[in-house]
Amino acid sequence: MKVLILSCNTGEGHNSCAAALAEECRHENIPCDTEDALRFISPEVSRFISNWHVRIYRHAPWLFRVGYRAAEEHPEQFHESSTLYRYLTQGAETLGGFIAGSGYDTVICTHPFAALMVSEVVKTRLPHLKTCLIATDYTCSPSVKDSALDRYFIPAASLSGNFLGGGITPERLRACGIPVRRMFRSGVRKEDAKRAFGIPADHRHLVMMCGSMGCGPIMSIARRIARALPADQDLTIVCGTNKQLFGRLSRRFCGVNNVHIRSYVKDMALLMDSADLYLTKPGGISVTEAASMRLPMVFIDAVSGCEEYNKDFFLRTGGAVTGQTPREIARTSLKLLSNEPALEKMGDALGAAVPQNAAANILSEMSAAEEEGDLA
Repeated sequence: MKVLILSCNTGEGHNSCAAALAEECRHENIPCDTEDALRFISPEVSRFISNWHVRIYRHAPWLFRVGYRAAEEHPEQFHESSTLYRYLTQGAETLGGFIAGSGYDTVICTHPFAALMVSEVVKTRLPHLKTCLIATDYTCSPSVKDSALDRYFIPAASLSGNFLGGGITPERLRACGIPVRRMFRSGVRKEDAKRAFGIPADHRHLVMMCGSMGCGPIMSIARRIARALPADQDLTIVCGTNKQLFGRLSRRFCGVNNVHIRSYVKDMALLMDSADLYLTKPGGISVTEAASMRLPMVFIDAVSGCEEYNKDFFLRTGGAVTGQTPREIARTSLKLLSNEPALEKMGDALGAAVPQNAAANILSEMSAAEEEGDLA
């Protein structure tokens, strides 16, 4: 088996999922490469879509919410005869040549747009290619049912009904979970992780992050938490790639000893190991990483769209809570941070919420099905 992983540069979640798969391929000595699917249309198109995705997330999340809802209400815009389908699959000929020339026999998609393009490659050029899509959110995103791949790996069995339709039959579905990198499953003693970030081992630690782009009402929530934060509790805020937010928060909390502002954190797993509570927007990958670490969460509904379904899934498990306003979110976070029994109960709920070892199970499934000739 030689694997091509196709992602898209629309947020870090899809790339993180691809990285987890590539890591597992290396561990199992499976040849693999990762590519941005949109670059097969053109590098300019990839940059355009990526840049506007970031801008909308940061500055106009309501627009993403409206657009996502419109896509749900009008699924025909992704049908094979539509202008949007033709636009998103125009790179299929170039992609097909790349796959054939490189000798890949298996393609794993971590984004629905990649799945559409690969479906076109199978239909027009490489009918025996083994293909699958990994859903990176706890819902069936628009356009997924317009693809035609061999397997669809979904986050949990309870979501199966959402994915059925179009060309997706029960036989094509597998509830393997969402892949996360090994560092989110290894675990470091909480006391040691706290010391690594200069936080006293006996302090409670709240980590706050709103995705790699640092979106949402972070400043408003942070001010409210900081005002009521006891001396034996610490708040760390991760701004990701949002340099403007990093500057504003650094100025606002300069000299506050138990509030720590960080830009992009490379070892996010170690920081999460140090946390007693995680305040985050419900991105599909970030919540799965936290669930793998049994780290209780408080959700900020910063963008909605697909993240609304992620939020609802984990609220149902009992491993997360939320609030309607920055004030309510801050109050809930502070109350939980001091309630160890509640945190332990939430951690236990998360441990049972999602399948483990997703990357290994997905590769095993694709390899076994290929050997048995069981792929459709």
